[in-house]
This record gives sequence, structure tokens and C-alpha cells, in this order.
Amino acid sequence: MTGGPESLRAAGRALGYWQRRAEVVTHNLANAETAGFRGQRVFTQMMADGVPRVGTHTDDRAGALRQTGSPLDLAVRGDGWFVVRSDGGESLVRTGSFTLDRDGRVVDERGRELMSESGPLIVPEGPVEIDAAGRVMVGGVDVGRLRMERPDPDAMQVDPGRGGRAELRSTGDEVPVDARSIRQGYLEDSNVQALESMVELGVVQRSFDAVQNSVRVLDEIFDTAVNRIGRVG
Repeated sequence: MTGGPESLRAAGRALGYWQRRAEVVTHNLANAETAGFRGQRVFTQMMADGVPRVGTHTDDRAGALRQTGSPLDLAVRGDGWFVVRSDGGESLVRTGSFTLDRDGRVVDERGRELMSESGPLIVPEGPVEIDAAGRVMVGGVDVGRLRMERPDPDAMQVDPGRGGRAELRSTGDEVPVDARSIRQGYLEDSNVQALESMVELGVVQRSFDAVQNSVRVLDEIFDTAVNRIGRVG
């Protein structure tokens, strides 16, 4: 029965994979309506010792744009991330829901400053207009242009403090002005498709149950071999 323990270890790794995938799909599904959310995907990688490792990566596909009409709701079509700053440093975000604080600074929901090319974006009272290149006008007066950066795809990591929203903790390369496409009065929706995730969750649950049943059968076989056949011998 030299193959017994190895069979159980392989089944255990399979259970770990399906359990992790169920956790990720459930989390994706719970955030299917969260603006700026980027879904996670599970992968396996064979290590040097021959044992597969389970990991996750961010699905960097853009979500659909939804019109809100709010002048400080911003979305990006194609490349480009907004830059926000706090005491902890700068981050890149795709979630473009901003407001004004008491000092006229444009901030996100965590109070982080939205950055322009010359520093934090501060706007006076008046109607705010932001064009596709990120130029900000208030009452016809130019008050700055937004910083837009493009991260290294290999460096894309979800900030765990954002519950899976698309966010990077470090900045990247500047997006040229003529390559920008900002939409004022829009937000980017989650890139998770609820129906697709529900179907995937069903597949994952059935696969987990099948492996779990296999473990029970293997356990019964090994128990029989050790406690019955072994005694006869």
C-alpha cells in the first residue's frame, strides 16, 4: 500500500485547491456590484519539489462604465489609473468616486487627495468640468490636469485593505495626454459577471464534493487493508 499515503496527499491538495477557489469565487460574487472591483482568479503552479502551489492573481480587465451624472465621479476607458495620496504614500486607483473636503481638496472615500500634475487637486466653488485628457476647469478657469499613470501589469496587486477593489500601492509610468480617455460623470463597475460566477461556484462545489467522496472511499479501502487483510496475513 505504498501508494496509499501519496493518494491521500494528492486528494488533500485537490481539496485545498477547490476550497481556495470557492473562497475566491464567493468573494468575487459578493462584490459583483462594487464599483471598481477587480475579480481574483485562482491558479496552480508546479514547484521544484513537484508539489503544486495554489495562488491568486488579479483579473485586470476593465469593467463597464455606468453614468452617474456626478461631476466628481470619474472613469477611465482603456489605460490609466488615478493617483491618490495619503500620509502612507501614493496609490493608483481605478475607482473614481471623489468628493470635496472642507478645504476644497478633491478626495476619495478614504480622504486621500486626488493628485494633479502640480500636486493635490484643489478647486474653488463653481461648476467643475474635466475633459478626456484630465484637464480640470472651474467656471472656465484652468485649475490643473490630473496625473494619470500606467502600472506594470506584473506588479499589479490588490490592496488587501480595499476588499479587492482595483488599487496599487505604488505608482507607475505617466500616461501621455493624447492617450488618456477620462469620462466625467461615470464610474467603472466591477468586472465580475454575477451569472458567470454563480455557474462557476456550482462547478467548484460539485468538484469539491467529488474529491471529498474520493477521500472517504480511499480511507475506507486503507482501513480495510490495514485492519482486516493485514490481520489475515
